[in-house]
Amino acid sequence: MQRIFLSDFFMNNTHDLHDKRLADAWATLKAHSEKGLPLDLDPSRLAFADPEFLLRRETRGIRMQLELMKPDLEQRAHGIENTVVVFGSARFRSEEEAAALVAQADAAGDAVAAERWRRLARSSHYYEKARAFGKLVAQYSSDKEPEDKLFVCTGGGPGIMQAANRGAHEGGGISVGLAIALPMEEEANPYVTPALSFKFHYFAIRKMHFMMRAKALVAFPGGFGTLDELFEVITLVQTKKSKPVPIVLFGSAYWKKLIDFDFLIEEGVISPTDVNLFEYVDAADDAWDAIKRFYKL
Repeated sequence: MQRIFLSDFFMNNTHDLHDKRLADAWATLKAHSEKGLPLDLDPSRLAFADPEFLLRRETRGIRMQLELMKPDLEQRAHGIENTVVVFGSARFRSEEEAAALVAQADAAGDAVAAERWRRLARSSHYYEKARAFGKLVAQYSSDKEPEDKLFVCTGGGPGIMQAANRGAHEGGGISVGLAIALPMEEEANPYVTPALSFKFHYFAIRKMHFMMRAKALVAFPGGFGTLDELFEVITLVQTKKSKPVPIVLFGSAYWKKLIDFDFLIEEGVISPTDVNLFEYVDAADDAWDAIKRFYKL
């Protein structure tokens, strides 16, 4: 009788996701779910197909490793090696949608909602500029060799993220979405390339993926999430934990009002040269020019 070794099995079946021995484990779980049965502890269930086991506190490291590995493998498979990461508010809408939402609130007599949408509508031009920028990146990459292509990468959500993915789609390119599971959970925006639409539980692993392939960061106006992601990148570059990349703050009036970097220099908490880590722009072409200038494209 021929002897089968585990090493032979894994070498020969690494990519065979339909192997019956693996499929049976998932089929058992599916049948269990369809019958509406609770997923009780079952020591006999295969460990890799045991959600109750995988969701234990002790297996957190395994879950983090899987969140790191899955998007990495899929992006490699699609030739995604160099990305331009776009951050910004999830609340901004296109000029057309913003106008429609204001009109809808006015028609309903909802003064509070109407004022809120009017306030956000003032920033709808950022949506259109992020859309134009995403299109520029995609058009540049259309005729480049795989190793020279740049791909738009966003948090996969609405607002500025949707705009950048939308522009890439309209420019004939593919783009990445790295979404996060939140209580106010939304589906990924429709312009993320489906095969490159990922969801994370851990913010830390998601941030790692933003930086793993980032060749540039463009930060549009946004709130806590945008600030968190922006300063993560600035800190990594400042401390030389990451290679220098162009960091573009889109919307000079917004950023200069929000953050007084000169005051930080005056207080001695940052060095005067630290403000050279980023630059301000106000147009899609200028943001793209900053990236091209940095890499001499």
